[in-house]
Amino acid sequence: MTRTVAKELPLRTHTERALHDYFASLEGHRPAHLYDLVMREVEEPLFRTVLSYSEGNQSRAAGILGINRATLRKKLREFGLAD
Repeated sequence: MTRTVAKELPLRTHTERALHDYFASLEGHRPAHLYDLVMREVEEPLFRTVLSYSEGNQSRAAGILGINRATLRKKLREFGLAD
C-alpha cells in the first residue's frame, strides 16, 4: 500500500514562520494569551482580504469563509469594514 504524504499548505508554512519569528523576537520573555493575540492579529486582515478577493460580494465572502452572511456583516462592523 502506498502512503500519500500530505502536501504542506503555504498558509501553514507562513503561519509557522511568523510564529517562529515572534518567539525569536521575545528575547527570552514568555508569551501569554497567544491564542487571543493570534486571533486579533489574523482575523481582521482575513476578513479584509477575503472581502477584497470576492470584490465586495458579501455572499461570496461568507461562502469562502464558511460562515453565514449575518456573522460576516457583524464582523465587518466590528472591524470598521462595513459600508
